[in-house]
Amino acid sequence: MREHGGTMDGHGQGRAAERGHVAKGDPQDELAARLRLLQELSGLGVRALARDTGLSSSSLSRYLNGQTAPPWPAVVALCRLVKRDPRPLRPLWERASAPLPAPPKSSRQVRALPRNDLPRDVSDFTGREERLAAVFTAVESHRAVSVDGMAGVGKTALVIHAAHRLAADFPDAQLYVDLHGFTEGRPPLDPDSALRMLLGALDVPSERVPREGVEQLAACWRSELARRRVVVVLDNAADAEQVRPLLPGAGPSVALITSRNRLLDLDEVPPVSLDVLSARESAELLARASGDPGGAGSRLARDPESAAEVLRLCGHLPLALRLAAARLRHRPGWTVGILAERLAEGASEFDRAFAMSVRQLDRAQARLFRMLGLLPGASFDEYVVAALADVPLRTARVMLEDLLDAHLVQQPAAGQYRLHDLVHQHARRAAAEQDSEEERGRALGRVLDYYVHAAAAADAAMPFLSSGRPPAAGRAPAELPRFSDKNAAFAWLVAEYGNLMAAFETAAAVGADAHVCELPRFLRAYFARRCGTTHLNSLFERALAAAERLGDPLQLAEAHSDLGFARYNAGRMAEAAAAYEAAGIRVSQTGDARAEAELALRRGYLSWDAGQVTEPLELFRLAGKLYDKSGSPTGAAHAAASEAWAMLQLGQREEAAHRARAVLDTPHTDPAWPPALTARLTLGVALAHEAPDEAAEHLRLALAQARDDGHLHNQAWCLNCQGVALRQMGRYEEALASHREAFALLDELFEEHWKIHFLNGYGETCRLAGLPEEALRLHRQALDMAPRLGNQYAAARAHEGIATVLAQTAPH
Repeated sequence: MREHGGTMDGHGQGRAAERGHVAKGDPQDELAARLRLLQELSGLGVRALARDTGLSSSSLSRYLNGQTAPPWPAVVALCRLVKRDPRPLRPLWERASAPLPAPPKSSRQVRALPRNDLPRDVSDFTGREERLAAVFTAVESHRAVSVDGMAGVGKTALVIHAAHRLAADFPDAQLYVDLHGFTEGRPPLDPDSALRMLLGALDVPSERVPREGVEQLAACWRSELARRRVVVVLDNAADAEQVRPLLPGAGPSVALITSRNRLLDLDEVPPVSLDVLSARESAELLARASGDPGGAGSRLARDPESAAEVLRLCGHLPLALRLAAARLRHRPGWTVGILAERLAEGASEFDRAFAMSVRQLDRAQARLFRMLGLLPGASFDEYVVAALADVPLRTARVMLEDLLDAHLVQQPAAGQYRLHDLVHQHARRAAAEQDSEEERGRALGRVLDYYVHAAAAADAAMPFLSSGRPPAAGRAPAELPRFSDKNAAFAWLVAEYGNLMAAFETAAAVGADAHVCELPRFLRAYFARRCGTTHLNSLFERALAAAERLGDPLQLAEAHSDLGFARYNAGRMAEAAAAYEAAGIRVSQTGDARAEAELALRRGYLSWDAGQVTEPLELFRLAGKLYDKSGSPTGAAHAAASEAWAMLQLGQREEAAHRARAVLDTPHTDPAWPPALTARLTLGVALAHEAPDEAAEHLRLALAQARDDGHLHNQAWCLNCQGVALRQMGRYEEALASHREAFALLDELFEEHWKIHFLNGYGETCRLAGLPEEALRLHRQALDMAPRLGNQYAAARAHEGIATVLAQTAPH
């Protein structure tokens, strides 16, 4: 996804080339050979074969060439087409899907420890021997199990205990995700978000994570699990449809699922139903959790009738029993009779235990506990709690520790907290009963303020051209996370992604339009690296609607501009032009030079792709003047770098190189200064003839910056420019290798429209390298895509490339 000064490019790439030869006996190579035999039996070409099997031609090519192991349904489809039984191929397919050897790590890389997200195993786990054995049996036979039962019955405790027991046999990772199927006040976690969280937990590189589509994400997830031995806990599933995309495919990994409903539609997953504890098990758990030593002199033994009443009031439910036991453990002066009396004062076995626990808190702690029920996200840290309660960070930290001791808050990882579903429900009900609507509204407003301002702080630490103005929504909290560098900021955005999206949805639900309008702006750098253009467009559409309700001219102008930016990145050029037109009308009324400059820069990119020649240069120069006027040297440098790149495409090499050097000479303090990428690529191509060593060094530094930044489109752009420069140096084989690597990256992005920027340059390299047929194919692919994407520049270059190839290959 293009960022400012990013991937406007006149030298394109083609497809990834064929993978090199693999070792003899490699199962993936052997499987590819067997698939090619099926193709021969069909008598069809790749495109026709892809059409008849319902596969994409690019994916099928990779399967036939041994570049990628196909999913099993693809193998079945190919076999059925030629009326062959696919079952004999299953063992070979499973070997081909086995883990690949990890690439060698550079000296700068640090070996990461296997991820373990499992909550702490309860030390007083009691009973359940039969159910635990059933879980292990299901895991052994089906590599998955679904544990169902009523709320508070101990489903999560059982699967967490089982997962800890299994951890040694699944050393690559132990993962946990709460699917929030029954969390009051928030919708269940959608499979798209869950899959992104799980892939992020496995540290899957961004280039391997599909940008769009649950099916694509699920296939990527199954592929990653097939390479590893992982145990995954999927807690609180709403239904079978929510959990099905998260299940492992081929390979050894296992999934443990919990749900309050029996997931009857998951035929391939054996169910294990959980009932309440028996009277003996309940008594044993109460004794162990309360620290009761047992024997004739113990509190429980001295008053067996009251002990039995406690078990009854807790409904023999492990969660309620543990909460009651905690009160008994921390109150040595209490008798079991007092505990029973306190429990009887509540409304239900759950609320009795929870309310009794809350009554042990002081006034400030009890207020914080109620407010925690208002948080929109699945987890929370001390910063958002400080904002929620309007207290200093140190106070929030101490109060959270108190709630941990009272077993009202859980801490799944250092610095991260969560509420159990039942505790969360109780906190929300208590807040509704005891706190005024006005007070609850103010608390939620402080939370939304926090997320907008924290996202803005993270965005400011990323190497990205932002609006340059602080958030206007709400009031900045007293304390925000501090980010030492862009990596820390990006890690925070990854960790808080679910909470940020929950905050956005909550803001939309309560009509907090200022927050809805601003939050997506501060997430652009994150979305450019992690999410696809569909999500970005959806967010900016809703931000525009919020801006229209607010009626602020500047916010409305920026919202139209942002939506145009999202449309442009999605290849929706006509819609982008319309959005920019609407932004232009409004931004001229505001007199805001920074907003005018950003819009001019973006319109320059769009104008270039539309095939204009002089207008883009004029727009880039206008953007530079406006950025200077608004006091933004970084913005002015971005505009100058874009101008230099456009000059290069027009054949003005000397002028382009001069402008690019001026960008690099501009004083700055950012070691990953964003405009340097475009400037270095311009110099790398412009100097390829007369100063090849200097050109190669500029290209090397640009690629290193793009890789360090984690921006895949920019990495592909750098590799493409490297291929163009190497071609100009006459080093055709190296040039082809660079183009192939660039196009392989694009294939991983699942956004076909981006290939329009890379096809013609790759085709020209193929022509000069003596591959005219491949050159024709690439130019024709660009010509086919250009009208649909409104890219007249690419169409003109494709026509020129085709004519050149045909002229050179025509008989004389």
